[in-house]
Amino acid sequence: MSLASRLALQQSRARLLRPTQPQGSVVVRQILMRSLSSSPRRLYAQHASGHNHAHPSAPASSNTDVNPYKDGQSAIDKAVHLFFFTEILRGMWIVMEQIFRPPYTIMYPFEKGPLSPRFRGEHALRRYPSGEERCIACKLCEAICPAQAITIESEVRQDGSRRTTKYDIDMTKCIYCGFCQEACPVDAIVETQHHEYTTETREELLYNKEKLLANGDRAEAEIAANLHADHVYR
Repeated sequence: MSLASRLALQQSRARLLRPTQPQGSVVVRQILMRSLSSSPRRLYAQHASGHNHAHPSAPASSNTDVNPYKDGQSAIDKAVHLFFFTEILRGMWIVMEQIFRPPYTIMYPFEKGPLSPRFRGEHALRRYPSGEERCIACKLCEAICPAQAITIESEVRQDGSRRTTKYDIDMTKCIYCGFCQEACPVDAIVETQHHEYTTETREELLYNKEKLLANGDRAEAEIAANLHADHVYR
């Protein structure tokens, strides 16, 4: 074997034994070297001078481009707001606009605003004009109450109809959804517009049948007027 052929064989063996480097790592290394060679100051200088390395077919950047390295107000704008009190003058102008308008507030509790006929406040049981109780003990209100605040017990009368012997509402559980009033077929249980009934003890918020009937007797005229005003939409 000649000397030239031996050298060629050794070079081929060395080329085969040399560890190969993945192509992806070479690309990553080139990207890192390129990014490290481009400092932020150099990038800013390129952006300010208008040099871009985009594709030749890309449109040239105009002078109206926003500088990404600048945000917020300029020093002149800040000085104007500081020395001419623009924010204070703007607030005083709003005050002068509102000072001659009528007030929106009322002197509660000496003055009270209007309430909607659909306002849901304290519960009450109603009677017929003859004095007979409207409740027929169907227990629909007890079944539909999502808070399970209503408890009803009933008995059968001599004529076969039912009457309630117990009608309790735990006002600490009530969520004032109005489902009981909507489910009642005879408008016996209603929610009045009375909403000022704070108590000192928890037991006072456990309403029984007598308490509910007393509320209905006291507010019957108001309840009837509200139901009449809202009957078109029910």
